[in-house]
Amino acid sequence: MSALVVRGARLVLPDGGPSAPVDVTVRAGRVEGVAPAAATAPAGVDVLDADGRLLLPGFVDAHVHGEAAVLHDDVQLAMLRQGVTSVVVGQDGVSYAPSPRPGAQAVDGGPAASRLHDAAAWASGYFAAINGEHPTFRGGSVGDLLATYDGTTRVNVGYLAPHGTLRYAVLGAAARPATPAETDRMLALLASALDDGALGLSTGLEYVPATYADEAELVALARALAARGLPHVSHMRGYEDRAGPAFAELVRVARASGVATHVSHYHGPAAELLGYVDDAHAEGLDVTFDSYPYLRGCSILSMVSLPTWLPIADVDATVAALADPAVLERLHREHFPHLADLWPRVTMAAVPTGPAAGAAPGPVEDLSWTEGRTLPDVAARLGLSLAETAVRLLVATRLRASCVFAQPPTNSPESVRALLRHPAHVGGSDAIYAPVGGGGRPHPRGWGAFARFLAEHVRTLGDWTWHDAVTHLSARPAARFGLAGRGAVVPGAVADLALVDPDRVRDEATYEDPRRPASGVDDVLVAGVRVLRDGALTDALPGRPLRPGAPAA
Repeated sequence: MSALVVRGARLVLPDGGPSAPVDVTVRAGRVEGVAPAAATAPAGVDVLDADGRLLLPGFVDAHVHGEAAVLHDDVQLAMLRQGVTSVVVGQDGVSYAPSPRPGAQAVDGGPAASRLHDAAAWASGYFAAINGEHPTFRGGSVGDLLATYDGTTRVNVGYLAPHGTLRYAVLGAAARPATPAETDRMLALLASALDDGALGLSTGLEYVPATYADEAELVALARALAARGLPHVSHMRGYEDRAGPAFAELVRVARASGVATHVSHYHGPAAELLGYVDDAHAEGLDVTFDSYPYLRGCSILSMVSLPTWLPIADVDATVAALADPAVLERLHREHFPHLADLWPRVTMAAVPTGPAAGAAPGPVEDLSWTEGRTLPDVAARLGLSLAETAVRLLVATRLRASCVFAQPPTNSPESVRALLRHPAHVGGSDAIYAPVGGGGRPHPRGWGAFARFLAEHVRTLGDWTWHDAVTHLSARPAARFGLAGRGAVVPGAVADLALVDPDRVRDEATYEDPRRPASGVDDVLVAGVRVLRDGALTDALPGRPLRPGAPAA
């Protein structure tokens, strides 16, 4: 097979500095050799001139909501312009698969009562403002979903089996712990998902229906993961002032099951949070976490504004409840007063208009004009209280609205820096690209998190060396998710490679203009194929589904 030579590149050395110029030969999707730069270009091969740029192993985004978005060119451009060549989706316990066809018999052959629910349709509706709708997948196995990424995208896609989806398939929207028989059915679905190549299990313990799970359910699932050496990845049951008991729950699950544990988008007061991690390590537990370099988060409005005693997993029931005077009176009396500090920190991100899938016909209020406006601004324009405004947005969008929110002052620039310097840290953007292709006012992290790591925390602040950046953004996440052959530029490695200009790389996306691609990464290879050339996408689609231990080259 013909070779490609990346000529005159610099690799990063363990001391953080650049190497002398080298020529890196790529053949059949892998790094074939690394040699001192030749005076002239080799004959008979394709040559990519590095011009002294750093040649880094492609970055692995450990936490991204891209299972639908990654099939779109503009999202691939956003990722590749930051050097991201692989993503891990299926996050926070909610995604499309596994989802047996509606009414399918449970895998254990149980009674009619055990017939499974359409989890794909539920997940698409519940996380519409986070994951969007997959263009082709309407239910099936994890293997079926992974097949949609085979040769259809420029980046590689790994998938976590989502606990909330497993739970919904078995229990529907039931707001209670699972019975032993129901847990067994979830375990059977999980086993099939792992057989198909899932990289582990994600839980979203602040989201429904996972919030109704008890520790017995979590431990049972975690034991199945531990038996295969795969991680439990968790959006904890709470952050900031609730991080202590939430982290302690994960420690108990890890202790009882032996599972490796990864905490999603860890943020808050660093001294406290890192103390929990260090204590777990001292106990011999395998714990890592990801974080992103911003002080604002993003999620669906229903998660940040509604209590779990509402049937949030059932959209029809929740929308009906929000029209019930008795429910509203209870919310205003018991729940909304506790959100007085939150409301001023909320800015609307995506406020879908038009009828939602499954909605009854009839007029739909268009509140898309609220995108990019703060909740107090929207409330003033509507002449409503802040809580009334949130309810109006939720009802009008059938719970599909998302928001950006400033985190409490316990999360500070100093905390962000301390977290990312910790040896258990890996980089994750927590990117939300919906709505794909324009519209809305999404968080800029999907377009800038990895470039911001490099520009601010390597070049400006010196929190990392360039070697540290490779460790946190490529080698360590590859190891966490069992992605063999990734994380280093050495002979035999998968040739997912990014040329980075160390003086020019930077994030360009802002909260006001969040869809601007980063600069300073203009040439990227995936499986040895050029997917970004001079800052523009090529027509090649070498991306593959990622499975633990199996290089996708």
